Amino acid sequence: MTRFPNLPLQTPQPDAQAFVRAMMGEVIPERPPLVEYIVDPVVFRPILTDLIGREWVDPLPGDRASQAAYWDNFIAFWQHMGYDFVRLEIGLGFPTKHVVGKDPSPGVDRDRAWVDQHHGTIASWEDFERYAWPSVEKADLFPLEYVNAHLPEGMGLISSHGGGVYEHISAIFSYEGLCMMLYDDPDLVKAVTDRVGELQTQYYEWLLDLDRLIVVFPGDDMGFRTGTLIAPDQLRRYTLPWHKRFARMAHEKGLPYFVHSCGNLEAIMGDLMDEVGIDGKHSFEDAIKPAAQAQAEWGDRIAILGGVDVDVLGRQDPDAVRAYVRTLIDTCGPRGRFAVGSGNSIPSYIPVESYLTMVDEANR
Repeated sequence: MTRFPNLPLQTPQPDAQAFVRAMMGEVIPERPPLVEYIVDPVVFRPILTDLIGREWVDPLPGDRASQAAYWDNFIAFWQHMGYDFVRLEIGLGFPTKHVVGKDPSPGVDRDRAWVDQHHGTIASWEDFERYAWPSVEKADLFPLEYVNAHLPEGMGLISSHGGGVYEHISAIFSYEGLCMMLYDDPDLVKAVTDRVGELQTQYYEWLLDLDRLIVVFPGDDMGFRTGTLIAPDQLRRYTLPWHKRFARMAHEKGLPYFVHSCGNLEAIMGDLMDEVGIDGKHSFEDAIKPAAQAQAEWGDRIAILGGVDVDVLGRQDPDAVRAYVRTLIDTCGPRGRFAVGSGNSIPSYIPVESYLTMVDEANR
């Protein structure tokens, strides 16, 4: 692994509070810290075993010992890659319909599920009444409790509810069903949205009591290449008020509130900054708005998180990836309120070498 001279970190010195200070603009560090939203196990497993030198353990249902060993490995991965935190989220498990198929990533032999975009679990008030609503009391929150209790000195926890309010209502109705229902029965959309939002509020009340939590960082994909997935005014009515509530809850605990959202959010960025009060934005795509451009426009108000385009990570050779990362760091780092990482996440189709190249250069 000589092509990654800066990895793995042999004596990591994570500093979660330094990460927070940098993202809030209190200091400009000599080297921008790392950030990441999700790293697929297909990518982190070979890194854990071949580079970090730990034995892989599959977590078995109902077996706390194997689950604890898995989460110990999970912590070790984030620690030895050079992150100041572990990011882990759990959702309450809202029942939705899925389409299941083979993971199309080269060399990956597993099934995966995609949300059914045409058939929802709620299409009427009768469905709403019959729906199996989840609860915090019945959720298995062991992973977050374990990770929070076993973080190395200096590391923090970044977490959120798995999926934001918009993502869940668009899955519960299906995207097609939601678009129809916004016009056919907006009261039902409001009722589902409020139920999802109240349940997530209860979840955040629990989450915010974890003593190692340093940032609340939910994902709520509200956009696509050229605009928002539903009309901006509809997001302002149904979704953004819940983000505002969650941001306020985080701020009352003295914690920043970041948002991950794919797509073009130009129409609601003012709302996210002024009304919701986000402290950082994640998910940038060069074809929409490169991270450097976003920082030039918004960097005096919020942190710019990530920015290494996933298309670059997925298709370019390691030398090109390294050059791209270095240019991004040299451009955005001196301005402050910037952390380097992928523009979206590290899915299964990202070559392990590309991910390691990005992180190695960031640690240089």
